[in-house]
Amino acid sequence: TQALATEFGIAEITLDAGELCARPDIDAVTICTPNHMHGRHAMIALAHGKHVFCEKPLALTVDEAATMVDAANRQTVVHQVGFTFRHLFGVEELQRRVQDGEIGEPLVLRLHHQYFDGVQGGPDIRWHHTLDAAGGGVLRDTGSHLFDLARFILGPIAAVRAELTFSGRPGVQTDDVATVGLWYDSGASGECFASRVTPAHHPNFVEVVGSKGALHALLSRGGYDRLKRLAQSEWQEVELPAEAGGGGFHALQRMMHSFVEGCLRGAPSKGAATFEDGLATQQMISAAEEAALSHGWVKLRRRARVPSLGVA
Repeated sequence: TQALATEFGIAEITLDAGELCARPDIDAVTICTPNHMHGRHAMIALAHGKHVFCEKPLALTVDEAATMVDAANRQTVVHQVGFTFRHLFGVEELQRRVQDGEIGEPLVLRLHHQYFDGVQGGPDIRWHHTLDAAGGGVLRDTGSHLFDLARFILGPIAAVRAELTFSGRPGVQTDDVATVGLWYDSGASGECFASRVTPAHHPNFVEVVGSKGALHALLSRGGYDRLKRLAQSEWQEVELPAEAGGGGFHALQRMMHSFVEGCLRGAPSKGAATFEDGLATQQMISAAEEAALSHGWVKLRRRARVPSLGVA
């Protein structure tokens, strides 16, 4: 902790989350700890009335995520989850065009994300690779992003099926490849592919095909941010704000700006993912893990929404 504080010029450190959250000069907390600590740290922050930004996935289990939602809704605070892809210009525009009916009735959604985490075991094993700290592998790490995006673009999902692959790397306890099928309430279908052991040969993407056309957006933290539309059998580039072509991490920056703006305004920013969205994603993760064991479709078990007592 001291080494990090020195590297980034941070004046104060503490190893006590309660002590930190009790400070009156702190208005908001970001939770970037391993998955198994999210619930504990969020509950501490919420108990002290702090706005909370939490990394994904929101929790280890659906019950834990539901408890966090209930606690957040009992406070007049802003709560947000780190689903970065929502804040890409291309994804925002894709979602708007789908909702406006530009491609007609949505029929199929495809989400593809792969990166190369290496295939060797040994000293590179991190908490992401352990069940106790992570709860699962790429399905939770990358899959949570993809599940949120699938809901953000096309709405509620009725059922999922899944296959999880374990590479057998020494020391790795969690899944390395996840393939998930989606069945929407609307009747549309979807497919998610996530891998951390296959080199990417092209940018990751989300694609939606409708009865009148298709849209294709790139996925990244901002390094790639483009949108294309299929018109008369030809892909055409869609113009986005100049910032989309900057090649940096603007999706991360826009996400954190949305949280700060929400805190200052006292209400979630438009398009930001709340703890409710985090819970919905947790339900999809749980259903996908169950489907991987049963080798069949699993219906989403949704609970009745708990009314918010605050602004979030």
